[in-house]
Amino acid sequence: MRRVVITGLGTVNPLGNHVEEFWANIKANKIGIKPVDQFDASDFDVKFVGSVKDFDPTEFIEKKEAKKMDRFTQFAVCSTMQALNMAGTDLKDLDPYRVGVIIGVGIGGLLLTEAEVNKFAVKPDKVSVFFIPMMIANMAAGTVAMKTGFKGDNFCTTTACSSGTHAIGEAFRKIKDGYLDAAICGGTEACIDRFCLSAFNNMHALSRATELEKASTPFDLNRQGFVLGEGCGVLCLEEYEHAKARGANIIAEIAGYGATGDAFHMTSPSPTGEAAARAMKIAYEEAGLKPEEVNYINAHGTSTGLNDKYETTAIKLALGEEAARKTVINSTKSMTGHLLGAAGGMEAVVTALSVKEGFVHKTLGFTTPDPECDLDYATDANRNVDIKGALSNSLGFGGHNATICIKKYEG
Repeated sequence: MRRVVITGLGTVNPLGNHVEEFWANIKANKIGIKPVDQFDASDFDVKFVGSVKDFDPTEFIEKKEAKKMDRFTQFAVCSTMQALNMAGTDLKDLDPYRVGVIIGVGIGGLLLTEAEVNKFAVKPDKVSVFFIPMMIANMAAGTVAMKTGFKGDNFCTTTACSSGTHAIGEAFRKIKDGYLDAAICGGTEACIDRFCLSAFNNMHALSRATELEKASTPFDLNRQGFVLGEGCGVLCLEEYEHAKARGANIIAEIAGYGATGDAFHMTSPSPTGEAAARAMKIAYEEAGLKPEEVNYINAHGTSTGLNDKYETTAIKLALGEEAARKTVINSTKSMTGHLLGAAGGMEAVVTALSVKEGFVHKTLGFTTPDPECDLDYATDANRNVDIKGALSNSLGFGGHNATICIKKYEG
């Protein structure tokens, strides 16, 4: 059976525009969430977002090219170049049809859509000729392929907040099953604008906290909702023998992937947690692990009332009560907010580095225990943990559940 390893990571997110900066801020327990400053939000109940700061796409993209890319595509290209640089290869030694690009996007070019619709309302013939090819969600994967020359499987997973994890899982499966030898995969998103904020706010999904430290508080009794974020997380995956032959610096091994559907509700996870639990179980069993060997979970942990308690239920079902209580769990969204379709990609970056370094970051913002969220969410401090098996969960609107299992690389 072919093994799949992670050799490169790239990210642009509220805590940093490069992996090194991001990881340093994670370990320092920094909060990347900031007051809304993209537009006048004085008439909004929502005061905070997880926005990317000081992003310069021209670090990796020519200025003329960048103008023809929506922000979510720029994020994806820049994260990909970081990942390939870390991997130490351009993968040109491989048949280009054996290298894929699979990048998930939950929504796509919403910023551009709002701007062009406003143009259309005044003068229809002023809508940009680049509007359609810039805003469609698959353009992130398409553009990355154009920049790299990779001609293998090339598509976009769009499963709301599970998009990034589904993309990684599908890339893993393609390599493991012999259809690809390497892949760029992950998730990207950029839709912080008045329109999107209004929509989520009207659903009562967003946090209306007025204090930064209380904006995103996963698993806390007084959690108010999620903080809208943006960014990207990308992994370079390779078949093990290829990576080994070139002397790659292997970060970790991706060894399992589970995907299920709740078939329950448009926005609420299933209260039973059964389908989400099945995704977790499929992932760790494929990785050859027993429940007690899964000792770290990067949870979906959105800071919403329903997700956090139902995900807790699912973890108990997946591992069993005893093993679940011995597993350390955290939520990166406590620092970054919720990156929607990019969340799974960014959190996979965190999970891979956590496994490699034996480090689990604290879940920030926690002050009051919730009887329905009664597991170990690392709310007291960062932990040093010898991680044998880690799960990264993503649960999306529509009942989409995706889990990947990452193991320590042991040769």
